[in-house]
Order: sequence, then C-alpha cells, then structure tokens
Amino acid sequence: FNAAGPIPENVDVVLCVPYVHLAMVLASLREDIEVGAQNSAKSKKCGAYTGEVVSSMIKDVGCTWVIIGHSERREGFGMAGEPNDLCAEKTKVAIESGLKVMFCIGEKKEEREKGITMKVCEAQLAPLVKILGKEDWANVSIAYEPVWAIGTGLTATPAMAQDTHAEIRKLIADKVGADIAKAVRIQYGGSMKGANAKDLLAQPDIDGGLIGGASLKADFFNVINGIPK
Repeated sequence: FNAAGPIPENVDVVLCVPYVHLAMVLASLREDIEVGAQNSAKSKKCGAYTGEVVSSMIKDVGCTWVIIGHSERREGFGMAGEPNDLCAEKTKVAIESGLKVMFCIGEKKEEREKGITMKVCEAQLAPLVKILGKEDWANVSIAYEPVWAIGTGLTATPAMAQDTHAEIRKLIADKVGADIAKAVRIQYGGSMKGANAKDLLAQPDIDGGLIGGASLKADFFNVINGIPK
C-alpha cells in the first residue's frame, strides 16, 4: 500500500484489519489511508466482557471506521449469528464512540432467486432506521453485499447492482429523508475487482466498494483507479 501510487482526491480509502494488527498498521501505513476494525462489541464501555473489543477501544487505538453486520457475522460461523437489532445497536454505540460505520446488508442466493432481495435488505435496515437520529447518518455508509457473490467469483452485473442500490437509496429516502438518501454512500461488496470495478462504479447509485479478496492484491489499486473522477 505504501509503495503504490497516489490516491485520487475524490476517493477515500479505508483499510479494515484484524484487531491484532491494528496498532502495527496504524503506525506504519501512509497517512492518506484511514484504518478501521472489522467488528466491535455492543457495550459502550470496557467491563466484564471477556474477549470483546468495544468501540471506545477501537477509537482509542486510532481507528476512524468499523464494519458492522458483515454477512459472515450475521451468519455466525456455525453458531448463532448477529440479528438485525444487534447490528443496529452496535452501530449506534460505535457512532457515539466517535467512529464511522460501514453497515452491511445483503441477500443470500436463495433469497435472490425468490425475488425477496429488497424484503431482506429492508428488514436488515429497519432497526437501524429506528435507532439512528438524522445527525447519525453522516457517519454511516451502507455496504450492499449480495452474499452469493462474496468470495465465490460470482458478481452481480452492473445493472443488477445498480437496481438494488437504487432501491436501497429509495428506501432510505422514504424512511429517513431524501436529503439523507442523497448524501449517504452506498458501497457494493460482491467480488469487486480491477476487472469489473470501472463498470460497477460508473453506475449512478454505486458510491464505492467493500473490497475483500482483491484488497490483498496489487489489483486493489486498479479498483481505486476505476472510480470515476
């Protein structure tokens, strides 16, 4: 990352790394890339929560962002996953701790095939809409990640992704306000890479990417350079 070329002025880059690497990355990463965590706990303060990392800790170490509600955490790694209400509560706490949040939503393959993509996304967003004040939305980015396209090599076509992003923006306009919907970033998180980034990012309602596998390769900067000026 440090040896790569300049980042365009209209692009914000955030690197979200495992907890154990946060201090090292913060100490060595170039200054024009922000650093975030991949999750945070629900609790506001440190306490008797063995193994948990609360958002105030993440803020104290120097991070500016955190990912909440990633599909893998919602699924639960073979255990009980994180429900929609919990993801919303964690987001509110993170914002109150001074962090910005990438809030993940998205449908599974069978849900896409049943035609209930937006029903799923609306259910995931509903508790967030209820708990956040209008002022909180300046610190939230929505990351739409179709679960069937994560790490599978499958990708929604630009038209498919745009349709869903537009519906998400309309939903936010209806539930929160047109001003919030216009300003909020909606990122695409389904196997975006250098080869498809330009076409995806050219869509009017796709404001960025939640990059997984491609972020571990030099190809990541091809994604960055695919963002329209």
